[in-house]
Amino acid sequence: MEQSNTISLPVTVEKDIKDSFSVNLLNNQTLDSPISIRLKYNRIFLIKDGSGILYIDGAAYPVSGSEIFLLAKEQIFSFSKHSTLSGYELCFGDCFWEKTPASVNNCKAVLFNNTADNQHIPVPFSGYQNMDMLFNTLFLEHESEDYINKTDAMAAYLKVIMIKTANLNASLTKAYDNFEKQIYRQFLGLVQKQFHTTHDVSDFASQLNISTRKLSGICKRNSNKGPKDIISLQVITEAKRALQFSTKPVKEIAFELNFNSPEQFSHFFKKYTNFSPHLYRLDFVKIGM
Repeated sequence: MEQSNTISLPVTVEKDIKDSFSVNLLNNQTLDSPISIRLKYNRIFLIKDGSGILYIDGAAYPVSGSEIFLLAKEQIFSFSKHSTLSGYELCFGDCFWEKTPASVNNCKAVLFNNTADNQHIPVPFSGYQNMDMLFNTLFLEHESEDYINKTDAMAAYLKVIMIKTANLNASLTKAYDNFEKQIYRQFLGLVQKQFHTTHDVSDFASQLNISTRKLSGICKRNSNKGPKDIISLQVITEAKRALQFSTKPVKEIAFELNFNSPEQFSHFFKKYTNFSPHLYRLDFVKIGM
């Protein structure tokens, strides 16, 4: 994975998907007209083979094959022109995920509440055939005629796929039953939902019923980052998206991200990027020309 500064594309918000769930078969599909899409649904790409580059929130991931890409809702992605893909594209909303048993909720949290760390998962040759079989079974089920409880059946297949995906990464499997990991995942989930309204570590610690010191220790042991850094990274990511892909004034972006003034936002943004919001936007526009 490497930082991308090579393209600038108009952003299209993902269209609504029936029943908040879809599975698409990709058979040597060539992308001749790439567009950037802001996701309303979580997404899993199982790539058997392919070529090109997948861009996710400004980071570039070469596509080669025998791999999985995880994309969470609100992320922005696109493929480079003439990228080719063979495999499957699985999309699901949180409302569909609620149909899966509660026992597997930790699995989704591990994979999607910190997607940046799990964006790309190589699939060993020995395990790809099994993953392909699972996706193909789900695809055939999705394409079959509707029947009572069909969505429940597909949710069950999704559960198995999520567990198998997590098991591909040994570091993720250790996270299921560890209480401290559960607190960490809950914190990541709260940050994703509430960074527009608060950046205060104590607010999140209070919701988790632990002290700020305890939360700090948990975050550092699980990510080598403090809770403030994790919150700031989420805010910076969203700020970059807004500056790159919208025409909103900096003042409006600042207030939407819960800053008291444009000056406070500018100081914060420059601290983490070495650019003022205005210069960052200008630089991005120049790159896309």
